[in-house]
Amino acid sequence: MVNMNRLSIEKRSRVVAALVERNSIRATVRMTGAAKNTVTKLLCDLGTACADYQGRTLVNLDCKRIQCNELWAFCYAKAKNVPPEKLFNRGVGDVWTWVAIDADTKLVPTWAVGGRDAGYAERFMRDVASRLANRVQLTTDGHRPYLNAVPRAFANQIDYAVLVKLFGAPRGKGPEARYSPGRVNGTKRWAMIGEADPAHGSRSYAERQNHTMRMAMRRFTRLTNVFSKKVENLEHAVALHFMHYNFARKHQSLGTSPAVAAGVADRVWAIEEIVGLLRN
Repeated sequence: MVNMNRLSIEKRSRVVAALVERNSIRATVRMTGAAKNTVTKLLCDLGTACADYQGRTLVNLDCKRIQCNELWAFCYAKAKNVPPEKLFNRGVGDVWTWVAIDADTKLVPTWAVGGRDAGYAERFMRDVASRLANRVQLTTDGHRPYLNAVPRAFANQIDYAVLVKLFGAPRGKGPEARYSPGRVNGTKRWAMIGEADPAHGSRSYAERQNHTMRMAMRRFTRLTNVFSKKVENLEHAVALHFMHYNFARKHQSLGTSPAVAAGVADRVWAIEEIVGLLRN
């Protein structure tokens, strides 16, 4: 059991509400008056509780279409600036967040924070497979580790497609082009396993989730000095984000939360209920 005795439920809820709306630790301190160490401890304790709750609850899901993607961030320093003595420390430099999303309910059944290698790919896909009740159509990008991880995790009992975007030169001219996304000239799709329906071979929702994460978590903002100094804090922030996203945030197209749409919750949660996980 995780205890937070120094802050009232109301004060904790104010802190959490600030954190899930893209505020940094320091901004949350200024907004709520809570001490920095208190806010950090609340994030760590609640992030652990949120990860545990979703790990137990998001199982036996009746999904039909799953999309996966990976989102880049960094901890401590960008890879090129990591000092030699820390080069092989876990969570220093480039860090990737693997995300799976249900294309119909927009539920995120699982995620993983770590490297982008074959080991992480296989652990992530095994976790995805363990949460599904039925055979699904899965779509990923062309990241090579998926090609072995998917058939191993699902024992080939899946309809699996790969979608790759073909990019051209960035839009615009001059210095501003450096920060502009590349122009998408087209896409290619491949049916890798089973009978994947080309009409559903999309990663749009997974890519939109990347945008949601960058907008909701200050740690994922690019071209700023707002980043996680420890990978553990990034993991806690991601767990809290998905708890709020899955259970407490109404999705515009659904009119309810993804958890309600997926049948794993009977109501849209309030922030106070998320905070209440600390006492469960």
